[in-house]
Amino acid sequence: MNDFYKRSFTSQKMMRTVLLSLMPIVVFSVYLFGTRVLVLLATVIAAGTASEYFWEKHYGNKASEAVFVSCVLYTLTLPVSIPVWIAVLGILFGLFFGKLFFGGFGKNVFNPAIVGRVFIYVNFPEPLTISWNEAAMGLPGGFGTYVTSRIDAITGATPMILFNNTGSLTDISSLLSGIVPGVIGETSKILIIAAGIYLIYKKVASWEIMAGTIIGFLSASAAFIMFKAPVLNPFYGMLMGGFLFGTVFMATDPISAPKTKPGKWIYGIIIGVVTLLIRSLSLFNGGMMFAILMGNTFAPIIDYFIRENAARKKRRQGAVS
Repeated sequence: MNDFYKRSFTSQKMMRTVLLSLMPIVVFSVYLFGTRVLVLLATVIAAGTASEYFWEKHYGNKASEAVFVSCVLYTLTLPVSIPVWIAVLGILFGLFFGKLFFGGFGKNVFNPAIVGRVFIYVNFPEPLTISWNEAAMGLPGGFGTYVTSRIDAITGATPMILFNNTGSLTDISSLLSGIVPGVIGETSKILIIAAGIYLIYKKVASWEIMAGTIIGFLSASAAFIMFKAPVLNPFYGMLMGGFLFGTVFMATDPISAPKTKPGKWIYGIIIGVVTLLIRSLSLFNGGMMFAILMGNTFAPIIDYFIRENAARKKRRQGAVS
């Protein structure tokens, strides 16, 4: 079995580090919503890895361990009650149209997990916007059930949807701890922040992108406040929805993000600003996933102009000397 794995998958230490950082979030999500989380994870991982394995095998290549990360991240952005067939369809679309059709790992322009999530969000909005489950409390929590009970789509919705529908704010302690309804892996901000610190310590994720995203979000919020436009308190804004999850795990994808240091700052700022604009000016409750895709679109262009500018300065210095 071990020999088969070595022949079939390219070893990527960085991806294993990301998976390790996600394990506490996975365990907590099972506690919150039940063991159906593990069923979704197992099904999505099986479908995703099999599709990449057979695709790459057809071309005489190995699959990448990055596919495991894409599958786990994608699953963690879903509500626990989503039909399994929709979850599988989303990961297949994300991997093929976000990665494999571009030539596989290292050649993709877009983050495959985000591509899959946006695809099902646009085509199957109901399971991702009104079908929510209550968050378990106490012991054994979700470990003692297959899936927690459904809740009312308005009064018991996620903190972001609740605010948009009623203007009510969830208390800070609940937002930080994650004992709230929501998608599988985006609720506990404490665990997400801890994972971000760990990934920065391991030099796996770019702190420049994370910082740039936060700066962009805060700057756009300040501009809205300055012009007295309606906007949510930025501290609450960062704790609601998938902002922190996207900042830590999605925006920092090393393949679809810029490679230059200035580019990482610009890229992060774009994502933060666009997230705030979508939340404030559109009908979408979130906005982070669309903002990251927009950032992915501009990432190669940002790097190109930064490198061109550096080369131009170097030629001028050479001409002067």
